[in-house]
Formats: sequence, C-alpha cells, structure tokens
Amino acid sequence: MLGTEFHTGSPVWLDVASPDPDRTAAFYGAVFGWRFTSAGPDAGGYGYLQKDGATVAAVGRLTEQGARPAWMTYFRADDVQAAAGTVTSAGGTVRVAPMTMGEASMAQFTDPQGAQFAVLRSGQGLQRTSQDDSLVWVELHTGDPESAVGFYHRLFGWRSAEMKAPGMTYRVLSIAAGDQQEGSFGGVAPLQDSPQARWMPYFAVADVDATATAVQDNGGTVLMPPSDLPDVGRVAWLTDPTQAAFAVLKPNPRGTAQA
Repeated sequence: MLGTEFHTGSPVWLDVASPDPDRTAAFYGAVFGWRFTSAGPDAGGYGYLQKDGATVAAVGRLTEQGARPAWMTYFRADDVQAAAGTVTSAGGTVRVAPMTMGEASMAQFTDPQGAQFAVLRSGQGLQRTSQDDSLVWVELHTGDPESAVGFYHRLFGWRSAEMKAPGMTYRVLSIAAGDQQEGSFGGVAPLQDSPQARWMPYFAVADVDATATAVQDNGGTVLMPPSDLPDVGRVAWLTDPTQAAFAVLKPNPRGTAQA
C-alpha cells in the first residue's frame, strides 16, 4: 500500500506536464479540491498541487518538442546515475539525463515497451497518499507484461504476484523490501484502450461516479465509465482537458487497492 515512507522503487513523486498549467491546476482544483502553490519565481511555472496543505502532486509546463500532456510517475532511486546505466543496458532509453537540483537528483526514461517514467533521489516526496484525493496506485499498461516485469525487477528489484482478472492476468507489484502485500503499490496490465504503453496514476476518491461527472463538467473526458471490479473496488479512467490520462478508485472495504 502506498505510504509516505519511501524505499527504493517506491512511487515518490508525481507531476503532470501541461501546455497550460494554470488551466490544468484549475481543473484538478475543481475535481479533487487541490490548491496550486508555486515552486517559486525561478521554477518556470512549476508548482505543487496540495490537499489540506499536503503536497499530493505537481504540475509543470510541457516543453518537450512533440510530447503530449501526460502524468509522470517518479520512483525512488538511491543512485540516479547507476539507474540510467541499468535502464540503457536493459533495453530502455534515457530521455532526460541525470541532473542535480539542489540536494535532489532525477532522470527520465522510457522502458523497452515505450512507457515513460522517472527516478528521483530526494529526502522529500509526496506528503499524502492512499487517502481521498491523493495517489493510491500506479498501473503500467504494456504490450509485453512479462518482459516489463523483468525490466523493472532488474532496475528496482520489484517483486510481482499474478492474479486473475476478467479477461487477463494481472501482475501486482511490490517493492523489494519488507512484506510483499504491505509493499504493493501498483500493477501491470496488458494494453487495452491505448496503442502506447504508459504508466497510469490512480487517485483515491470517495465517489467515483461523482468524480467522473465533475471531470466532464470541467472539460475532461471519460475513457472508461465507472465500473465495479471484483475484489478491487469501483474505478473509472479519465482525462483532463489536455488529454492527460488518469484513473480514480474507491477501494473495496478491505482496503487493498489492487486495480
């Protein structure tokens, strides 16, 4: 389960790249009640999205030529430079070379199937997870789940466990340290709605149907309408007005988010 005590391979940060950060921040404010706080005058418009004063995500300006608006998941790495070398040797590519930002360092990669992700070494991270209106799960949609699991195991040491889901085999991911179930944070699913492999963030919400309506009312779209998944909860796949995809989840009462 996602928390705010981060270990190697834990989702530690999350941001969305937008051609219009102000509009994007207003959208998520209307949907989740997030408030935007600037990272400062030298941050190029980058800022934090906060709920009750706690940072749950961030938003920045889309600057990469030819790139589409999208959410980016950052996983904790102890050595960003070493992570870049592992990604390259395992068949992935380095999109943004390792860089230092004060006491933190980061890099952005593309895995061998085409899914983009990032790594971050920092003493800080998301301040609220696994509560309503915050990140609760991350999910990789990929054309070759078995190869993807092997790639990320080599990079982060992640463990995986197979579970049967309607029409597919779903792989639940957990960090290398500690209890496997307690350390679970995401999953791997075969490509369904998109030809492009990608990481999809899931945000916990109190009411999936009301959230989907709020998304549509504020210029977003519904990719998959609210649906009940056995032993999981109620989910919906959505996009913001720039077409950055995300999902929402109301976990089942047992509290295990395995979307």
